[in-house]
Amino acid sequence: MTEVKNGDVVRIHYTAKLADGSAVDSSQGREPLEFKVGAGQIIPGLDREISGMEVGEMNTVTVPAQEAYGPHDDAKVQTMPRSVVPEGVAVGTRLQGTGPDGQQMAVTVTDLDENQVTLDANHPLAGQDLVFDVTVVEIVNV
Repeated sequence: MTEVKNGDVVRIHYTAKLADGSAVDSSQGREPLEFKVGAGQIIPGLDREISGMEVGEMNTVTVPAQEAYGPHDDAKVQTMPRSVVPEGVAVGTRLQGTGPDGQQMAVTVTDLDENQVTLDANHPLAGQDLVFDVTVVEIVNV
């Protein structure tokens, strides 16, 4: 069989879980995920592990947080006046905001009361090790 190598365009099916086994995401029931190996189109730890796999091969890969969505950065957590968010938001709500540099960014409401709100600009999976069950479906450009 042909082995996946850096630069190949591949299609994979995957199931992503946290270290405790709780499901995060899956391509099951959808088209396989297509990407170019080594091009930075998926998280680095998974990208690296796909190289060397063969079509039809299934593997379980653990990706540490620093090779997934990075460590949780406390500097990305801010407490602000409650008035900066719309009425009706709750803890866990994802919002789009504008950072100090003018760029759009996603934030999660992690705490709020009538006076203030705590917003977290970290990716929701930052600081989490991820476990992937991955199957190489096809190498597109053999």
